[in-house]
Amino acid sequence: METLLLKGKPVRDQILEKLAEQVRKAPRPPGLAVILVGLDPASAVYVSHKEKGCREVGFHHETHKLPCEATQDEVIRLVDKLNADDTIDGILIQLPLPASLDQDRILLRVDPRKDVDGFHPENLGRLVAGSPRFVSCTPKGIIRLLEHYGIQLPGKKVAIVGRSVIVGRPLALLLSLKGPSGNATVTLCHSGTRDLSAITFSSDIVIAAMGSARALGEMEIAPGAVVVDVGINRIEAPDRKSGTRLVGDVNFPEVVDRVAAITPVPGGVGPMTIAMLLENTWEAMLRNMDEGI
Repeated sequence: METLLLKGKPVRDQILEKLAEQVRKAPRPPGLAVILVGLDPASAVYVSHKEKGCREVGFHHETHKLPCEATQDEVIRLVDKLNADDTIDGILIQLPLPASLDQDRILLRVDPRKDVDGFHPENLGRLVAGSPRFVSCTPKGIIRLLEHYGIQLPGKKVAIVGRSVIVGRPLALLLSLKGPSGNATVTLCHSGTRDLSAITFSSDIVIAAMGSARALGEMEIAPGAVVVDVGINRIEAPDRKSGTRLVGDVNFPEVVDRVAAITPVPGGVGPMTIAMLLENTWEAMLRNMDEGI
């Protein structure tokens, strides 16, 4: 079976090209502010990718770096300042935050109209109600990736492995909504799921988002299935100069020749997440201008 590789970069490039054209015609550039607390290396890399994306499309962007010793009040004061800044349309709190901070309280402080990550309870609630304002970037990116490659969703059996509020839960809601990008029958699997392999093996589409390296293989994924691998795991690789390599939650070598389509890791879902963040920020600017913010 010839397997279709669902590469995110070509889709991302199309989206960024369109955004750059729209920004050139806009009365002002959209503004994105990122708050980075502490020195987490992975977070710093993610923020640099977001900054690069903003430069590519012509966004105004700010990165506010706070030390890991920053207090709850200091972070909240910064959020309040950005909430009141008319040049900022989107605010992103880079996660994870240091353990000393109340993550939920800080996320709740972000103006829902500027919550381009889609994590605020108001935006999650709107998604549950079927009238989303902002959708979390990774779930939105997965939908767009599948659409681009012509993967039909209505009527399909989809197994999502992982129930995080960042990926699994919002994605399950999106896939179950009425419309050409939904109408799927979704099973949301997690650590308490019995007979996981039986559920995933009987599914047309398997979305792996549990953060466990190569956890799903030929016993969990049926021939002809479509596989979306959200996992990013660093494992030891003595054959490489760096001594490590990035792999997904799916055992790619074990299933690649038997599935209909699969996202590579890296290079699959990752590029889509950044693209959706920028698209959400553009949409936030349009809404904020209409509402006079």
